[in-house]
Amino acid sequence: MSAAAPAKLPRWAEYGLLPALNLAAALLLSGAVVRGIGESPWAALKLLSAGAFGSPEAIGYTLYYATNFIFTGLAVALACQAGLFNIGAEGQAYVGGLGAGLVALGCGHLPAPLVWPLAVLAAALFGAAWAFIPAWLQARRGSHIVITTIMFNFIASALMTWLLVNLLIKPGQQSPETREFARASWLPAFHGLAPLNLAFVFALAATALVWLLIWHTPWGFAVRVAGVNPAAARYAGISPPRVIIGVMLLSGALAGCLSLNELLGVQHRILLDFPAGAGFVGIAVALMGRNHPLGVLLAALLFGALYQGGSELSFDMPHITRDLVVVIQGLVILFCGALENVFKRPLAALLGVRG
Repeated sequence: MSAAAPAKLPRWAEYGLLPALNLAAALLLSGAVVRGIGESPWAALKLLSAGAFGSPEAIGYTLYYATNFIFTGLAVALACQAGLFNIGAEGQAYVGGLGAGLVALGCGHLPAPLVWPLAVLAAALFGAAWAFIPAWLQARRGSHIVITTIMFNFIASALMTWLLVNLLIKPGQQSPETREFARASWLPAFHGLAPLNLAFVFALAATALVWLLIWHTPWGFAVRVAGVNPAAARYAGISPPRVIIGVMLLSGALAGCLSLNELLGVQHRILLDFPAGAGFVGIAVALMGRNHPLGVLLAALLFGALYQGGSELSFDMPHITRDLVVVIQGLVILFCGALENVFKRPLAALLGVRG
């Protein structure tokens, strides 16, 4: 006999109080780990907070990391609304960078107001194209989206390595990266907050657009119905295969836009492994944000703070190594993702909610 499902909490508790409890539990356990190595948890927390928000530069880096996580978190969350688990945001972001980079390399002579929209379009199209084949295989052949998107991450990595080593490498150098983009293609940084750049505004706009699309359009309603009950969707005249392909195309496009922040905003060239794992962090961001755009935004800010504050923490407290910071991030992912329902039943009892 299967265990009874946890009671359904009010929305304010489901999307606000429960994630806060999970985060608090992760931080308490992280504090115990820090105490176990002989450091003060309170001092570590203050250093982490100061490293993430204590200066304009720190805030700029926190929001810069958060920008990547917003794009990949939205990509994963959107797919989850259709009942799909897109593990391929890393590869889609990588190939999206190829599109944005080719525009920057080939159209750098154009005025910036023309280059930027072309780069956004190319990043989205290349990311969507990389998501299309896994989507088609899931919709038309029943191949599981998790397996195919994981495989396409490896293919994207191999493809980009081959392109950068053999075709796109700047002549006369050994480092596998392209020549620097023309300045017209650079996204402007915010004064005093570098490396934060215009891509952050694009990420906020994408958050608002996903929210409008999913909760305020007929297509978004069809996506949510197909994600909850494909049989009911078919009965209502909704085609789940079309939903799968459409959602994955948009998911890949969102992931591809990560390259706007990394390549056009900061690196100003295509280089190896520029997503740096942000596609996988996006999975944790989407889970913690309950697959809601606002939740994704808040979770991305949290992980941006953990990335930036964690690097400062490992510098100021030598006993807290970078590996230990990754452990702390993992605990947040564990409690806010895999163990998200640990406190759900007790909280439901406390609030008097019945299953």
